[in-house]
Amino acid sequence: MIRTRGLSYTYATGGCAPLRFPDVDLHQGGTLLLRGRSGTGKSTWLALMAGLRGASGGDLFVAGTQLGTQRGPEIDAWRARTIGFLPQKLYLSSALTVDDNLALVFFAAGLPRDGAAIQQALAQVGVAELAARKPHQLSGGQAQRVALARAVLLAPQVLLADEPTASLDDEAAADALALLQQSAAACDASLIIATHDQRVVQALGGAQTLDLNEIAAPRATDGHG
Repeated sequence: MIRTRGLSYTYATGGCAPLRFPDVDLHQGGTLLLRGRSGTGKSTWLALMAGLRGASGGDLFVAGTQLGTQRGPEIDAWRARTIGFLPQKLYLSSALTVDDNLALVFFAAGLPRDGAAIQQALAQVGVAELAARKPHQLSGGQAQRVALARAVLLAPQVLLADEPTASLDDEAAADALALLQQSAAACDASLIIATHDQRVVQALGGAQTLDLNEIAAPRATDGHG
């Protein structure tokens, strides 16, 4: 469940006017398409939902928790147990095996390592046989599946995906979307996909949409997607 009211965010640098986001009500298990060209605030909105940034104003409820009052380890533990995140850059540690990359999730959540859960998550996305490999031994599609397994390992209540089809051909993009939907459904997670890919819009035409192109947003030039 996600509920926002009067949500805004002001960048610390750049002299931009605040981003002011439309209100959102997304029920648990629902799907939201976050649309907008580069610079309209898609990545910022996702970061707010994950507690990676703090809102400048308004109210934000994610999975029954009002964000904004937690600090440090408290918000980190909440994020690790509640949010699954598939970023554009997958951030797999090159020094660790696939198995050990997923094990970091338990460390972040303050939980003991669960090898069986890791194998189940990898099997769910079809890459169980890759557990002993390191990221440089994976194809792009395999690495994305590993990152998705990491995102859903603790059965999150919210699954965030930032431009998951941007670098994929049509067949791979369709497979990635299907896998995202299946993974979210398996843990009854609310699924939010940030995209400007028309293939995603067409494939998920019945999903709730938040279009950031419709708001007066500053065009960012320093990676604020």
